[in-house]
Amino acid sequence: VQLVESGGGLVQPGGSLRLSCAASGFTFSSYVMRWYRQAPGKERELVAQISSTGGFTIYTDSVKGRFTISRDNAQNTVYLRMNNLKPEDTALYYCNVVTYGNPYWGQGTQVTVSS
Repeated sequence: VQLVESGGGLVQPGGSLRLSCAASGFTFSSYVMRWYRQAPGKERELVAQISSTGGFTIYTDSVKGRFTISRDNAQNTVYLRMNNLKPEDTALYYCNVVTYGNPYWGQGTQVTVSS
């Protein structure tokens, strides 16, 4: 299993970014995919998850209405569109999948929201 995140960067408050996670090594279309984030000094938290078909999504309260998770099963890629970014969204963002009870993580992509 390999997960490769991209799309992070430095953005001003109120700005937008789209993160991507390219997956390989498993049957992507069969699994729930998740985005987590970890800010310095804080525990890793679940940001959003999407069902295998993309028809069901869950968000943590702090990002509802601002973030959108989506997936392209033909491209084995999951996305996280982030709008109206706030300084408190600054974190390392990770893609995650659990297959046969084993969690897999990418290397993460840094998002920094600052003026």
